[in-house]
Amino acid sequence: MTGAVLADLIAGRGAGPDGYVRLDVTSDIWTAMAEGCAAGRHDLSALWADQSRVRMALNGEGCRAILSLRTEDGAYPSVSAHHAPAMRLERAMRDLHGVRPIGLPDARPWLDHGRWPGRESAAPYDFLRVEGDDLHQVAVGPIHAGIIEPGHFRFAASGETVVRLEQRFGYAHKGVERLLEGADVARGARIVGRISGDSTVAYAWAFARAIEAALGWSIPPRAVLLRGILAELERLSHHINDVGGICNDASVLTINARCTLQREDVLTVAAACFGHRLMMDCIVPGGVATDLSQDGISRIRGLLARLEETRAKVLRVYDGLPSLQDRTITTGIARLELVRQYATGGFVGRASGRAFDARKSFPYAPYDRLDFELKTRMGGDVDARLQVRMDEIVESLGMVRQLLDRLEPGEIRSKSPAFVAGEGAALIEAFRGDAFMSVTLDGAGRLGRVHLRDASWFQWPILEAAIEGNIIADFPICNKSFNCAYSGHDL
Repeated sequence: MTGAVLADLIAGRGAGPDGYVRLDVTSDIWTAMAEGCAAGRHDLSALWADQSRVRMALNGEGCRAILSLRTEDGAYPSVSAHHAPAMRLERAMRDLHGVRPIGLPDARPWLDHGRWPGRESAAPYDFLRVEGDDLHQVAVGPIHAGIIEPGHFRFAASGETVVRLEQRFGYAHKGVERLLEGADVARGARIVGRISGDSTVAYAWAFARAIEAALGWSIPPRAVLLRGILAELERLSHHINDVGGICNDASVLTINARCTLQREDVLTVAAACFGHRLMMDCIVPGGVATDLSQDGISRIRGLLARLEETRAKVLRVYDGLPSLQDRTITTGIARLELVRQYATGGFVGRASGRAFDARKSFPYAPYDRLDFELKTRMGGDVDARLQVRMDEIVESLGMVRQLLDRLEPGEIRSKSPAFVAGEGAALIEAFRGDAFMSVTLDGAGRLGRVHLRDASWFQWPILEAAIEGNIIADFPICNKSFNCAYSGHDL
């Protein structure tokens, strides 16, 4: 199987309603697909344990597959032995499910901090050694000065220049996947919507699409359009807020203030239109829980006009401040070859030239019928990540207008079909990047194994590389330009 390509492996096999071809494979094929990821022939999308099996989701050119390998008493050939981006995923799988990746290059725990009942350990976590003259270490976190979630950053520096950054997470681990096991679909939807507050719409949509694929559940046309409106409002809210946050870390408080006010405008309109500032619990399996009134449509159209004005003013100020651009241009460069290796999505990947967006690469309704462009930049620096956000604000404004124009009266939720045992998966473009979700159901409508993968799993490692050679003082602005999730990552 040397040189194996995903498209060749699944040729002639039909995909399920969710677009994924599912295959049981041997360890030789499993390893060959891992080597294919390393060679850039296809991308690793997700990796998880499922009872006596390990499963791997792969994306190829216009094709997707989920491979299943039966373990031998919990052991299986390590993917990260061939493809480094799988490293943290396999360490997390071992911590949570006890599976043993044979050949795993890094044996340290990832989510297990030695405090789980029955696993208490006082052993210290061994950060990687950095040797050289005049090097010192700077430890930041896990508790930070701002109101943010916990994460530890260990810098090795020569003077002010960062030689290595190593991250340690897991402090926000909540046991979400275990909470979902045995839950009914309605409770599962509520739990999923609370995984990460800044992506509640995206996660709810991914869960709903996976459930709907498993059951062959069709949703009303109006609900499809409303889901798109909700998702783009969520994207607009966080993109404009991130632009402000990046400028704030460069001490340009006026731009941050303007962006903060604009985000508050989005949240206020969302609450008035959908009953919740973050639009939590609005997307549910079968459709949406809240309709949009004519008054709500008018409110959103007014919001779009204000967002357009704010974006233009912010960009004009940004372009006119050389001192600000001095902090963003060439700072924290994420190299394209590394972004491709990690299949890094979202604005992080697109700012380095990787043209991947689940809405375009694997189109789903309503995006398959919307007119919008996939915006990329090549700089890979803080400036490029800011500019991609600004570009995507324009595209989202246009998409919301198209969706509002196409809204027709109709039902917003369909009745559930009879429950059957099955499984489904979904890949949704959250504001941060592509989010994957896989679910299994029993015949009574109870959830079995549910796995989800936030875009941050493949973005956090890129931040470690991007900060090398920069000064420690530039880490906050670089970190904010990535804006990876803690909660969505740690689960």
